[in-house]
Amino acid sequence: MKYIIHIVSFLFVFSLQAQKNKNGTIYDEHPGIDLIASFHEAYASGDIEMAEEILHDDVKWYDGNSETKNDEGGSKNRVINNIKWFRDYFDYVSFDDTEGAYPDMLEYKKSGNWVQSWFRVYGVHKDTGVELDHNVLRVYRLNDDASKITAIIEYSNKLNFSMIGDARSDRENGTIYVSHENINTVRKAMYAFLNGDADKAYSFFHENSRFHDINEEDVMTFDEIKARDNKIFANWTMTYLDESGYPDYLEYDWRDSNSVQSWWDMGMKRNSDGKEVVLKVLFIDWFGEDGKIVRRFLYWNKSLLD
Repeated sequence: MKYIIHIVSFLFVFSLQAQKNKNGTIYDEHPGIDLIASFHEAYASGDIEMAEEILHDDVKWYDGNSETKNDEGGSKNRVINNIKWFRDYFDYVSFDDTEGAYPDMLEYKKSGNWVQSWFRVYGVHKDTGVELDHNVLRVYRLNDDASKITAIIEYSNKLNFSMIGDARSDRENGTIYVSHENINTVRKAMYAFLNGDADKAYSFFHENSRFHDINEEDVMTFDEIKARDNKIFANWTMTYLDESGYPDYLEYDWRDSNSVQSWWDMGMKRNSDGKEVVLKVLFIDWFGEDGKIVRRFLYWNKSLLD
């Protein structure tokens, strides 16, 4: 039995080794990589002459995210027009390698020369101010001597491009209220804090609510914000609370989201020595379907309480 097991083990290892077949070489330095770097430079600077020199006359451009079957790809003219589009409609254009990544040159025995390039596209649209800032993977096929690009396959997120289209025209996105039940909720919560009724104040928040404080690195849970508040009010007493201006309730059409923005002047007195400070505070409160606050953003200067 032991002899049979040894034979079977040997055959298994041999079968794994027999399945390996080297199909080329990967390089991190290569003239083909330099060619792509020059192409990205041409893209960023809008150098059409340089780009035309690098691109093969029969180059094809493919959208790797396309669901079109048997996609025949775009022509050289499409690539050149895309470079012109960046040149004419964007400021601060760059096509830099993604941080922590680098291009690979793959010399395949069967399918020729390919460069895989991970890079970051950046630019600001001149008309709308929309910022492009996203990572892209492009796979470039090169000719035999790696002197021309013969095919480009791009994988990228097109969301920012749709934002440019949306920003070209004025669009309404919901309604702003100066009076609303959600505004009343924020007021009731805040004046409960002023009058020392923390339990009532917290009752207006969902038990799974989250708190984004500009003074804290991490998002806080409901229990964490209560513990943090207890520490503050152990040393300080809120003496008055005034609305600065008036709150707004914004009911957005987009994603059916909503929030109350409220500005406050919060008088605070230190219990130990009577020192008084005024905190300027902005709260942005997001509401759930049950009318409770599910997320609060806090903007204020915590150093005033040090």
